[in-house]
Amino acid sequence: MSETKIQTMEEFAAASGISRPTVSKYFNDPGSVRDSTRQRIEKALLLFDFRPNIFAINQNRRSTKNIGIIVPYLADPFFAEMARMIERQCIDAGYWPILFSSHGQRQSEINALETLRSLKPAGALIAPLGRASDLELIRKFADDVPTVTFDSNQEIGEVFVGSNNSQSIGLIVEYLCRTGEPPCFFETAPVNPNAIRRRKAYVEAMERLGQTPEIIHAGEQSWDFEQTGLNEGKRVIAERKLPSNTVLCSNDRIAIGFLAAAYQMGLRVGRGPGCAMRIAGHDDHPWSRFTCPPLTTVSQDYSAIVETSVEKLFEIMNSGVRKPKREETLFDGKLVLRESA
Repeated sequence: MSETKIQTMEEFAAASGISRPTVSKYFNDPGSVRDSTRQRIEKALLLFDFRPNIFAINQNRRSTKNIGIIVPYLADPFFAEMARMIERQCIDAGYWPILFSSHGQRQSEINALETLRSLKPAGALIAPLGRASDLELIRKFADDVPTVTFDSNQEIGEVFVGSNNSQSIGLIVEYLCRTGEPPCFFETAPVNPNAIRRRKAYVEAMERLGQTPEIIHAGEQSWDFEQTGLNEGKRVIAERKLPSNTVLCSNDRIAIGFLAAAYQMGLRVGRGPGCAMRIAGHDDHPWSRFTCPPLTTVSQDYSAIVETSVEKLFEIMNSGVRKPKREETLFDGKLVLRESA
């Protein structure tokens, strides 16, 4: 190893006796240079112990290999799992995924967008906060950067990929009505369009089955769904405000809190003898199979949503042609039967 400390690509090219364009070509794609040249460069890398700043190289390109990913709440394993899968797909395709969490806050989402723009992304995959988002700012970003949105369906970007809430809620409402007392619908103040669509789908499904919809609005707008489910669940149980002994929660995180509320109030949840109530959710959250009892729910097709989102983004990026009309791709849910309902 040489004692000469190489700091830049120019210094490395001069010290190794290889032209700067050839060195750049190698770092962009080692297979693009002749074998003999590649061997000389790799020998020089060992000799001078040089490690180029690949991120800086990427930023200096006319078109970077950066892919921005913004999710609303990374502490939620639902979004953490989706982000992990997106990252893996991008890396496998030779791109640099750059992940941001909005932490459930409008200003954090704005800051993430502004930071991402400064990194000159080749494209972006965004799950907007929803009602808290600065939608006009995200639209302006999407006008400049190929953007696919997922999970939260807003009029943003060229493609949306997500779940068919009408189908999935209809599926679980039909099951709950068929197997016991028709469900009431337990929701917190909606944070994104999914919650609103699920409430609407619940009402339509109940009316289609000849049942009377019963909706319980609980809590303020917050991403702390488990705590709201616990606090508000205990309140409505104590005040005897549940119109049914079957409760369909707007999402699994609320249902997890409601399960804890039932336990603390001394109510046994499940389908068997001695059970006081049934509780179900939506999403097949990563924790839902580990609750006590395990939670009956409707699964979102994580893999299909991620694969399609990334595929659609790469399609736009590679074609260089923006879509004239916004597309939507929705995936049906599947009923997941467990002991809670």
